Amino acid sequence: MSPLLAVKGLTKHFPLRSGLLSRAKPVVQAVDDVSFEVDAGETLGIVGESGCGKSTTARLLMHLAPADRGTIAFDGSLVGAGEGLSRRDLHRQMQMVFQDSYASLNPRLPVSMSIAFGPLVHGLGKPAALARAMDLLQAVGLDPLSFANRYPHELSGGQRQRINVARALALQPRLLILDEAVSALDKSIEAQVLNLLLDLKERFDLTYIFISHDLNVVRFISDRVMVMYLGKVVELGPVDRIYREPKHPYTHALLSAIPSMDPRHRTTEAPLSGDPPNPINPPSGCRFRTRCPFAEPVCEEVPPALQMGEDGRAVACHMLMPGSGHSRA
Repeated sequence: MSPLLAVKGLTKHFPLRSGLLSRAKPVVQAVDDVSFEVDAGETLGIVGESGCGKSTTARLLMHLAPADRGTIAFDGSLVGAGEGLSRRDLHRQMQMVFQDSYASLNPRLPVSMSIAFGPLVHGLGKPAALARAMDLLQAVGLDPLSFANRYPHELSGGQRQRINVARALALQPRLLILDEAVSALDKSIEAQVLNLLLDLKERFDLTYIFISHDLNVVRFISDRVMVMYLGKVVELGPVDRIYREPKHPYTHALLSAIPSMDPRHRTTEAPLSGDPPNPINPPSGCRFRTRCPFAEPVCEEVPPALQMGEDGRAVACHMLMPGSGHSRA
C-alpha cells in the first residue's frame, strides 16, 4: 500500500535582509532536503531542539509557506498548482492544531462559529455546519449547551485547545498535524488532551503528525519518531527501537537528557555541550560534527546520507555506513 503522505526533498530557505553593498544575500536554511513517509493510521512524532525545523516542516506540509524545492504527495496525488490535488482539496484532507490555543481562535467569534467556519467556507449550509460543530464539541468532551456561545477569553487553556482540535476535525480530515499542541498545558490537563487525541484517532480513523519537544509525550503517543537537527533528518524509525537503542550520536544525547525517576541513575554530566551552529552558515559535511565526540575528517568533507537499515530505521551517520572512511564504520 502507498503511504498516506509522502514527502521528498522538502527544502525551505528564508532570505535575510542585507545591506546595499552586500552582493551575497544570506539565507536561513530552516529545512534542507527532508524526506519521509506517513502511513495511514499511524502517528509520526517529530522531535529536536528549538530551531531544528520542526514547525517549519509542518507549515510547509500545510502550504502555509511556499517550499523552495521538494514534492508533497497525499494519498498518491501530488499537491500543487496543476498537479492533481489543489491546496483547497488538501485542506479538506489535512488540518493543523497550533501551539498557541488563544491566538489560533478569533476572539470575536463564539466557539460554535469558530468550529463551523471551515465547513461554511467549503460550501456546507449553516444549519448543517452548526450541527456538526455541536457534535464535535460533544466529541472533545465539552457540553454544547454550555460552551457553544462562549468566547475564547472565557475558556481555560485546555478548553481552548479542545476547541482547536474540534475545529481541525470540522472538515473531516484524514491527517492531523499537531504542532506542540500540549506543550502550553499543565501536566494534568496535558494528560487529558493526550487521552482525548488517542480516543479521537480511533473514533475518526485519523493519522497524526505529532511535533513536540517533550520526549516522554512523543514516546507515549507515537508509532514512529523522526529526529531533526539543524534542518536535517538524522534518524527515523519505530519509537520503541529508537528510545531503547538510539544509533545517531545526537539522538543518544537527546534521549540522555530525559530526567530519570530512579535516583540511582542521575545525570552527572551534560549529554551534549555547546549550542547548535548558525543555520545561516551551517557546518560542511555532517551538521552535527561540531558537537559530536566521534567526528573525524570524513564528517567534515562528506554529508552523510539517510540510509535505511535492516531494523526498519534510517540513520544519517558515517559510523553506520560501511566503507564511509570513518574508523568506527
